Amino acid sequence: MESPWGEIEVWDAHVHFFSHRFFGLLGEQMAERTGTEAVCAKAGVAVPPEDPAELARLWAAELDRHGVAGAALLASLPGDEGSVAAALRAVPGRFFGHFFVNPLAGGALEKAESAFNDGLRTMCLLPAMHGFSLGDKRVEPFFSLAAERGANVFVHCGVLSVGIRKKLGLESRFDLRYSNPVDLHPIALRLESVNFIVPHFGAGYFREALMVASLCPNVYLDTSSSNSWRKYMAPQPSLEEVFERALDVAGDGRLLFGTDSSFFPRGWNRAVYEEQAACLAKLGASPDTVKRVFGENLRRLMDGRRGSPGNQSGDC
Repeated sequence: MESPWGEIEVWDAHVHFFSHRFFGLLGEQMAERTGTEAVCAKAGVAVPPEDPAELARLWAAELDRHGVAGAALLASLPGDEGSVAAALRAVPGRFFGHFFVNPLAGGALEKAESAFNDGLRTMCLLPAMHGFSLGDKRVEPFFSLAAERGANVFVHCGVLSVGIRKKLGLESRFDLRYSNPVDLHPIALRLESVNFIVPHFGAGYFREALMVASLCPNVYLDTSSSNSWRKYMAPQPSLEEVFERALDVAGDGRLLFGTDSSFFPRGWNRAVYEEQAACLAKLGASPDTVKRVFGENLRRLMDGRRGSPGNQSGDC
């Protein structure tokens, strides 16, 4: 992709794979228990193909249109892991697979094992949505499984707002008591072989996310979405200032560029890329820093390797 630094290879670390089954699962949560087509109409999005392989090819074409090399696809509800697994098979080498799991649900550990067997690389946890502490003994087997499989663990911290649920009138009674990145600290220290991803710079817990990343070299920060959580900080930092502080604390080897793209017809959210690239340009980021943040770090992480130490001094 063209950038202020010339041609760079861009990999998006955060793309929701809103499959036909995903909307069907949402429909089952609605009071009227409606079908996929009606759910999509109410949400104002295009009905995805029934075959997830076809949706994967649509996403590949969309990334081609923007010059994006590949992306991590998130199965955005527990139970939709199979859709992302089908996407990985349909377009080999173009996507990485993430899946959400609720550790308190029956059979969740078996489903996580199956997802890893199907080639997905990252297990995602939503403590505030599903109402559990990361230190809960019932969650421990999931961390152990990730360690055994050499997998990554994505932990959503901070403010959690799911736009699609709002559009559908679904309850979003998330418990922020379980959303502090500090809860991840003892786990990341103990499980040194597991790489942890905290999206959206901690989504309001920016200071805490930086503290944990500073103390734990296996904790990465994903830059995705509009990062509107900045409004909770006083004074409100610019996105440029957020990047500057993150680079200073975590270095350029542990930031993962992401957009939080999710549905059609919008497709890939190029505006997020352009805003973040502009921030790094204003900071005078080097070509090496940019290459790490916009792709190399994700590829290295998904290959089961630690991110390059990169620039740890903050002098980008």
